[in-house]
Amino acid sequence: MYGAVNDAIVSWVLDAGYGEITSSNSAGSSGWASFQRIEVSQPPRPGLSFFVKTSTRTAKEMFEGEALGLRAMLECSTYNSNSEEDDSSAVLKIPEVFHWGDKPSGGSFLVMEYLNLGGRSGGKNGEYAFGRAMAKMHSTNPVDVPGAGNPEGKYGFNLENTIGGTPQPNPWTEGGTTEDWIQFYSDERIGHQLQLAGDTSLLKLWTNDVAPRLHLLFEGITIRPSLLHGDLWSGNIGSASDQGTSLPTIYDPAVYWGHHEAEWGMSWCASFGGSFWDGYRSVLPEDKGFQDRKPLYDAYHQLNHYNLFGGGYLSSAKSELQQVKRNLDKKK
Repeated sequence: MYGAVNDAIVSWVLDAGYGEITSSNSAGSSGWASFQRIEVSQPPRPGLSFFVKTSTRTAKEMFEGEALGLRAMLECSTYNSNSEEDDSSAVLKIPEVFHWGDKPSGGSFLVMEYLNLGGRSGGKNGEYAFGRAMAKMHSTNPVDVPGAGNPEGKYGFNLENTIGGTPQPNPWTEGGTTEDWIQFYSDERIGHQLQLAGDTSLLKLWTNDVAPRLHLLFEGITIRPSLLHGDLWSGNIGSASDQGTSLPTIYDPAVYWGHHEAEWGMSWCASFGGSFWDGYRSVLPEDKGFQDRKPLYDAYHQLNHYNLFGGGYLSSAKSELQQVKRNLDKKK
């Protein structure tokens, strides 16, 4: 009735007790997946419809990381969100994940709550609330939120996921110290992307001039694991209605636990203005040395863009790492 591509989805709807599919409409695609909006006769909540992603790759490869990441973001974004001292508008609207799995015919699918997305909440108040909401997610202690999947408070994530189409390794660190983060970021972020890029001169710059001194950028601060969206740019930011209130929302994540400053490695294409930063800093003040560490975190995403798309991103990554080297040289 709905075509072979949807057979597994039809079966899931029936097995989950949601009746039958009453409508199924294309909602576009990306380079990695196709999207549908599906409505059912017996939804789990009145008015709820499903957003379904399908891919030719397995669920383990493509969707499990996103599903677990969205669930962790939902847990951390709503933790203490109903406390009297909290402002209800400064909460992220994260889509609820219902299911992911492989299709018998090949490929896989992910089912989540459909959000009626709008553009970013306009004006000073909207961006301020967005900033506060991001800071609250980053501030949540993983030990306090068992459902977020990091009960020991380490860096990494439950499994390897993807950033765009690039594999993103997330092995858990031994602990949750600043030193653990430096090692993780050196090996599993910059080191990993440099190996994929295969540029000898850039690898030499990193290995000889930056990595051995990286700890100097973190002198005088103590960091702990924060849940990161991991791929936060303007295309993954919007607003969604929740019980009549427009809330900021973020989606299509590459989630892991890391230093909260690493979230801003894509800010060169995210348009964060002064009101956003005022809101964010009202919860998480800027740490000493933030500007010196910024190009370090930008470099990861520049390298990933090169590995995905080629072109001038390699030169941009080199410029960022050269700036990191200059920042380190000042600390001699």
